[in-house]
Amino acid sequence: MSHDGVGPRAVTRSVAFLTAGVLAVPLLTGCGSPDEAGRPLARQDVARAARASVAEGGTLRWAVDAVPETFNAFQSDADATTAQVAQAVLPSMYRMDAKGRPQRDADYLESAKVVATEPRQVVLYKLNQQAVWSDGREIGAADFAAQWRALSGKDSAYWTARNAGYDRIEKIERGANDLEVKVTFSRTYADWRSLFSPLYPKDVMGTPDSFNDGARRKLKVTAGPFALTKVDRKKKQVSLTRNPRWWGKPAKLSEIVLTAVPRDERTSALAAGKIDLAEIDPSDAQTLDGAAKGTAGPPAGSGPAGLEALRKWALAHGIDTTDDEADEQSDDESGDESGDESGDEEKSSGGAAGAEGAKARAKLTEAIAKWQTRQKALRAFEVRRSLEPAYTQLALNGAQGPLADERVRRAVARALDREELAKAVLRPLGLPAEPVGSHLALAGQDAYADGSGALGGQDTAEARALLADAGWVVGGPVKEKGKDKGEKAAGSAGKKATGSKAEKAGKAGQKDDDGTYIVGEDDKAPVGTDRDERHHAAKNEAGGRRLAQDGAHYKGLHQGGAPGAYAPKGTAAPLAGAAPQAGAAPKGTAAPVGAPAKALAKDGKALDLRFVLPSGPGSRSLEEVAERITKMLAKVGIRTEITKVSDASYFKDHIASGEYDLALYSWPASAFPATDARPIYAKPKPAADGSLTVEQNYTRVGTDQVDQLFAQALATLDRDEARTLIRKADSRIWAAAGSIPLYQRPQLTAVRKNVVNAGAFGFQTPVYEDMGFLKKGTKAAGSPARK
Repeated sequence: MSHDGVGPRAVTRSVAFLTAGVLAVPLLTGCGSPDEAGRPLARQDVARAARASVAEGGTLRWAVDAVPETFNAFQSDADATTAQVAQAVLPSMYRMDAKGRPQRDADYLESAKVVATEPRQVVLYKLNQQAVWSDGREIGAADFAAQWRALSGKDSAYWTARNAGYDRIEKIERGANDLEVKVTFSRTYADWRSLFSPLYPKDVMGTPDSFNDGARRKLKVTAGPFALTKVDRKKKQVSLTRNPRWWGKPAKLSEIVLTAVPRDERTSALAAGKIDLAEIDPSDAQTLDGAAKGTAGPPAGSGPAGLEALRKWALAHGIDTTDDEADEQSDDESGDESGDESGDEEKSSGGAAGAEGAKARAKLTEAIAKWQTRQKALRAFEVRRSLEPAYTQLALNGAQGPLADERVRRAVARALDREELAKAVLRPLGLPAEPVGSHLALAGQDAYADGSGALGGQDTAEARALLADAGWVVGGPVKEKGKDKGEKAAGSAGKKATGSKAEKAGKAGQKDDDGTYIVGEDDKAPVGTDRDERHHAAKNEAGGRRLAQDGAHYKGLHQGGAPGAYAPKGTAAPLAGAAPQAGAAPKGTAAPVGAPAKALAKDGKALDLRFVLPSGPGSRSLEEVAERITKMLAKVGIRTEITKVSDASYFKDHIASGEYDLALYSWPASAFPATDARPIYAKPKPAADGSLTVEQNYTRVGTDQVDQLFAQALATLDRDEARTLIRKADSRIWAAAGSIPLYQRPQLTAVRKNVVNAGAFGFQTPVYEDMGFLKKGTKAAGSPARK
């Protein structure tokens, strides 16, 4: 489910309205030279050490989100841990470097190149002659062919999650010898380097049964520096041990144990010595930073004043004093009840109160001692900081309501100060804080260029003018809610807000009892009478349909860093009814730039948008971003209602089903955007029954031009031309204003201080065989990010 722009700031667009399909030519041809990609905003942050400085053996205990349901990365329920295991135990022809660009892995591949383009594209792979599977068999053409047949999409008996690229292969055959693999394509495929990474043995890919079930719980045959040797679902652990048949540089570690630890329990697990490496949330990073700095001890002192000073010190350091306060309250109540007793009883009560005070002090002192022990344990760790290869975006549902009008979407985008949002998230963490300039690549990647100029930067006057042009009238009449049966809000109908009224426009909303926030509205949100019916209908229309999702690398993202919902790779949007067209309306009048933002109305309905967020642990960061966005929108008269839903239902029941107006979630970056990003921005296609197939385009906003540019980028082997086409596609995506990239997600990793060659990896694929513990008496070379 983050990335900051590089180069000149985007040029503000004219107030004149342009549709996504009629962009000014300079915006498309001015995509610049390859050096626009620049460098990654933050380099990877690991304690680097030469292999000679790394001790032999040891077990690295690594916290992960979950024990995977499957070890087959090409199945729909594969997750980040599936990808992590695959990186350590399976071949990949190409891996990502520090700039997020694919590089040949010499342990498996001596060379790979296009040897023919006419009449068909032919790629010749020359494999490392030492490369063998753990059963002793050579890696060869039979494995390539089996994976192609399984993922080609031609045999529905294989339960695959995607077939991108493999569906373009015509045949695979042995080359001049057993170490050569010749792949002939039926259609030109620019992203051929995305294929066979990872590569599974023919034992897994050879038949539908072995593909569907053979690799879900185990991997008998592997070919990496480590092998999968044990899966303990009761202990929630996956054990990887050194592969004795590995032909490359031998792994330094004897074992890597991946342990599922909930994010809100990771600091405790670190302090308890249960794990050595864990991606953590910003609040946990602050805790570790505080432990590293150390603090003065608790204040001395006796009597009530001394106890109160001790309590204040404890509260200031995040120590729970609930039990202590409860005891004191009980003492106070006891003292009140005895106020009318005799003098002897008062003396007795005073003595009891003194005893209770001593008891409270003892409890508090015990809590402080535990905290100090925990702090001391946490000093054995340090926080490594980089930026994830993923960015957080604001998604605008263009299928219905006000956001079906491109002018309203563009107004929302022009109201946002993306730089302010990036600074709010990243600057407190000591990370570069620039807004992301592309939907399709991140700074440092080959296809990156800041395309936000196709939409324009923050401009309140422009936003108000666009809303006026769309017919939204400042202070226009609004029908009294509830008068007409079934009356709906202008935005997507949402759950009725209950409890206290929200604050006025421009202020952060107050939370109601049901978890709903309303911003910029003095009254409760209208009730959506048909939301549940439409939601269930959408789910029924989907009918459990499986889509062969495109995207060779979206499984491999790190799910750490700052909290934030990720768009899961296996979540296909259900078929939904065709979006209604926005009706014509009289043009309104834009409010003066300096005037207070008044509510906007059109056809008797206020401009209210439902902002849906996840409510699980770690969601506070997204909530803070959403609150800032609501304030920005309130300045131009757009009212928002923030509704928090469970993490389990966020994507399935809201984002994928289209039950939202605004939402925040993240997409991982890819080195192959023409392949991996296409389903995210593809124009929804109407089916014969009138429904809409949207693939992973959860905003339901797309254009024919974007589809054509993706198709052209996939069909050229000229890398410069492909880069230009991708940048043009990004400009058109910006102009359509279906999603607004905000910031690159922070990646925060807690690492034991003697662990080297591991940490916040950024773009780069981890080198598992180099990880380990530093030899005693030696020092790490340091991280490039800290030089």
